[in-house]
Amino acid sequence: MKRSSNAIAALGLALSAQTALAAPACIEARRKVDEAVALRYQARQEARLGDRERVCDTLDEVGDRYNDARDAFDECGAGVVAIDLRSELRALRVAKRINRCD
Repeated sequence: MKRSSNAIAALGLALSAQTALAAPACIEARRKVDEAVALRYQARQEARLGDRERVCDTLDEVGDRYNDARDAFDECGAGVVAIDLRSELRALRVAKRINRCD
């Protein structure tokens, strides 16, 4: 999962760099992806500590950030990244199932 997050981040960075002057929404989208990656790391740390409730809350926040980023990438014309974020959201649902988040 870390590899795909890095790929999404790199792709988002490349596209946002190309369109940053044309669409401020791409900058916002990039920021949301960065926040989601940081929260995924935080969720992994919380899982190691065994705090399942906090893990579930954090994973919910990750989903919110990915959805916001997807919408912002669509708005700025970087639909390819928005499509890639759907796979991240699927991986997030798997993580929620593994951690028994309802």
